[in-house]
Amino acid sequence: QVQLVESGGGLVQAGGSLRLSCAASGNIFSINAMGWYRQAPGKQRESVAGITGSGRTNYSDSVKGRFTISGDNAKNTVYLQMNSLKPEDTAVYYCHFSVNEERAGGLREYDHWGQGTQVIVSS
Repeated sequence: QVQLVESGGGLVQAGGSLRLSCAASGNIFSINAMGWYRQAPGKQRESVAGITGSGRTNYSDSVKGRFTISGDNAKNTVYLQMNSLKPEDTAVYYCHFSVNEERAGGLREYDHWGQGTQVIVSS
């Protein structure tokens, strides 16, 4: 069973920085993609940034130029460096992995989510 463990959230003043990490463990054959999502109170979960297994990245317009996603496939870990944080970045941040696992029945793609880490940006 694959498990994801997030770390790095917290309270920061506007303009500050935080770095989130998410490490996956378990029976991972290969990684297709990793990403970060966030959910603010009363809002739907939204995509923040993603990175493919080959290193191609994408960002939401709201964080482009301020956040940087990176991955270490050897460590099964994804990072999110968040700079110039704004109060509107306040949310619970979730990491997501799309991985290939070999289970009974063969090799298939599975999605996994982290437990979420709170980011609060004060004005």
